[in-house]
Amino acid sequence: MVGQTAAEPSALHWIMKGMRGILTPPAFILTVSFLGFAGLARDAGLTWIEASFMTFTVWALPAKIILVGAITAGVSLPAAALAVGLSSLRLMPMVVALMPELRGPKTRTSTLLFLSHFVAITGWVFAMERIDGVPRERRALFFGAFAITLTVLNTILVAVIFNLMGQLPALATGALAFLTPVYFLTSLYGSAKDLSGRLALFVGMLCVPPAHWLSPEFDLLIAGIGGGLIAFVLGRAIDARREAA
Repeated sequence: MVGQTAAEPSALHWIMKGMRGILTPPAFILTVSFLGFAGLARDAGLTWIEASFMTFTVWALPAKIILVGAITAGVSLPAAALAVGLSSLRLMPMVVALMPELRGPKTRTSTLLFLSHFVAITGWVFAMERIDGVPRERRALFFGAFAITLTVLNTILVAVIFNLMGQLPALATGALAFLTPVYFLTSLYGSAKDLSGRLALFVGMLCVPPAHWLSPEFDLLIAGIGGGLIAFVLGRAIDARREAA
C-alpha cells in the first residue's frame, strides 16, 4: 500500500548482524593473535583452565600479556594487579565515548556496566564505525552480540589450541606464539594517526635495550615514556620543517 513503511528489523536481526561481525578482518586478526597467546601462556607454565579464564575475564590482550609476564617474572600479586590496571587505563576514554552511544531509551545502567567489560580496541573500533546505522534501542544488543561472541570464541580457541600445542611441530608452535607481537605491531601502527605516533612505535622499540640495561624492572615504562617524548619532539620538528618549506 502507498504510504506504508516497511517493518523495522527485529531484535534478532541486530543480534545476528552483531555476531557476524566476528567475520570482519579486525576480529579475525585478534582471534589469530589469541592463538599466539595460548602458546605464550603454555610456555609460562599456566594450565589451559587458567589461560581460558584469563581470556574471558581479563579480555584485553595487552593486559593478559602483562599478567603472564608478571607471573613468569615472579612479581607479587599487588604489583601484577597494578601493572594490569595501569595498562587498562587506556580503555577508559573508549568506555566513556562508547557507552553513551549504546544507551537507548530503556537501556539499564547495569547492562552498560556489563558491556563495558568487553570494550577493547577491536570492539570499540567495530562499534564506533557501525553504531550510527543501528537504531538506538538496538545498539546494546548489536554490540553485546559482537563482543560476547568474539570473547566466547577466543576463550574456546585458547583452550583448544593450548591442548593441541603439545601435538604440533615446534615450528608451528613458535609461529603461533609469534603472532601476538605481530598483532601488536600492526594494530599500533595502523592506529597511529600522525607521524609522531608512528615514530613513537619505532623509537620506543629502539629504547628497550638501553632501558633494560638501566633498569630491568622498569624497562618498558622507561622505553615507553622516553621513546614517546623523543618521537613527539622529532615529529614536531619534522612538521615544522615541512611547514617552513
